[in-house]
Amino acid sequence: MKMLINVPETVVADALRGMAAAHPELTVDVERRVVLRRDAPVAGQVALVSGGGSGHEPLHAGFVGPGMLAAAAAGEIFTSPVPDQMVRAAAAVDSGAGVLFVVKNYTGDVLNFDMAAELAEDEGIRIAKVLVDDDVAVTDSLFTAGRRGTGATLFVEKIAGAAAEEGAPLERVEAIARRVNERSRSFGVALSAVTTPTKGSPTFDLPPGELELGIGIHGEPGRERRPMMTSGEIADVAVDAVLDDLRPRGPVLALVNGMGATPLLELYGFNAEVHRVLGERRVPVARTLVGNYVTSLDMAGCSVTLCEADEETLRLWDAPVRTPALRWGR
Repeated sequence: MKMLINVPETVVADALRGMAAAHPELTVDVERRVVLRRDAPVAGQVALVSGGGSGHEPLHAGFVGPGMLAAAAAGEIFTSPVPDQMVRAAAAVDSGAGVLFVVKNYTGDVLNFDMAAELAEDEGIRIAKVLVDDDVAVTDSLFTAGRRGTGATLFVEKIAGAAAEEGAPLERVEAIARRVNERSRSFGVALSAVTTPTKGSPTFDLPPGELELGIGIHGEPGRERRPMMTSGEIADVAVDAVLDDLRPRGPVLALVNGMGATPLLELYGFNAEVHRVLGERRVPVARTLVGNYVTSLDMAGCSVTLCEADEETLRLWDAPVRTPALRWGR
């Protein structure tokens, strides 16, 4: 397998050095693997801190900046960052208004963020946490107890980040983050297996002509394996799985996400099918985001995330954001 790297042992550090060169508006600590807003801490503002294993870019470091995260900690490929990274990030961005940890529901992430919260509180930092567990495909997986955290992480970080940017107190930012997670559901599909730099070959066997429905972002097994389906057939399965669980009573935010190796030509075509299914199910779409945002290295595939929206959610979604991977407004 050909990969655009030097050696597997330095792939995360090399990527962070490249991020620092491309984005002078960020402070990138390559040695400790922490990415910060350069203007942090922002006086009177709650700081959002997230992180996770590398390989899901632009999640999370690509979402650091005004209107979203104050800091992100990067672990090894598909491996949680350690508590010291999260404590360092929290201490660097805390203005005294408190820090919200945004945690995807994977065992390593949960344990390490819990430990980091205790250590940070010992240092006098007020910590709140929200657990993202939006994946409807399976209840338990190789990486977690309960539902996995996937695409809704972007919705939580953007919407809660906008609330923090407006000066909302920690309790309010936490409540908004929890509400967004509770109203979000996701379903993913793999068209190919994922290859990690250390292994250099696919981590699971997915024969040509087959796909995996309900895959996780680390290549975890899904609900079932089927012969290859058309884009429209995949949209029928994915959207129905989300709607059967979410049952929205109003308009939704839609994220049509690529898993890393699916081109935008295919993603936009898939988005058309997602909108067709939502129209047939009489679910209005308030906003749509299409692209590779919550990825799994070189996996070909897609995921659909829907978030039931209200007036406040839409206002905060539309609020200005300026990060390497997501930016709009002034």
